[in-house]
Amino acid sequence: MKAILLNLSAWIMLPIMDGFAKYLSLTLPVLQITWARYFFTVIIVFPIIFFFYRKNLKFSEKPKLQLIRGMLLFSANVLFFYSISVIPLSKALTLAFVAPLIVTSLSPIFLNEKVGLNRWIAVFFGFVGCLIIIRPGFIELNLATIAALGTGLMYGFYLIVTRKLSSVDNPLLTLFLTGVVGATLGSFMMPLTWVYPSLNEWLIMFLIGLFASIGHFLLILSLKFADASKLAPFGYFEILPNMLIGFYFFNHLPDNFDFLGLIIIVLSGLYIFKSERNI
Repeated sequence: MKAILLNLSAWIMLPIMDGFAKYLSLTLPVLQITWARYFFTVIIVFPIIFFFYRKNLKFSEKPKLQLIRGMLLFSANVLFFYSISVIPLSKALTLAFVAPLIVTSLSPIFLNEKVGLNRWIAVFFGFVGCLIIIRPGFIELNLATIAALGTGLMYGFYLIVTRKLSSVDNPLLTLFLTGVVGATLGSFMMPLTWVYPSLNEWLIMFLIGLFASIGHFLLILSLKFADASKLAPFGYFEILPNMLIGFYFFNHLPDNFDFLGLIIIVLSGLYIFKSERNI
């Protein structure tokens, strides 16, 4: 029960971060918001690691994979923050939830895992759910929708790399190094996009980093009490606070087709998780 509560708490924190990012996108460039998410994450996480966990940490055994992981998550964040600056939070997040389907599709290539017929059927229906939400030919297909799907693609690769790292590196070290990579990449881009923030915007940028840190820290804590495979389905809980924030603060509510596509994607993902646990 403790693991579930920690996990669900994390999925409440992260949509709050998304809400702040969407609000900030009205006045600041997406790249600057992404930079702030990583910069303040490093500022917050480093003291925690230094004072409480430094004796238990050693440097990564696979630094190249850590670099790739950080670059993938940074790219996913840029795409997602761009998508939510244009389309509703719930729609962007639902399309990003193709990530588990991407992992299943690519696992035979990158993880040498066998994917049975039933899981391939689940992947197929998951992508049908995406088509129902996008409705190509019936509504305008914009760049933000493509970016949301790109988020799912990048996050799928990110999950594959994370699986490879999970058995060799400490999760807190992985969190910190991911933040360092993102902050470094963002810093190189800042001279091209920087808009000087107001005091209120600085505060919101800090809060984005704070809620990202809290959310991921809670995820790490939850994994101390239960296996990742058991907790994975609870990730779909993120959709609920995401929808509430989108409706209350931005007056966005999914239409009937979005709800149908959401249900199909979630059920497909849950079936895949169930199949993986039974292997």
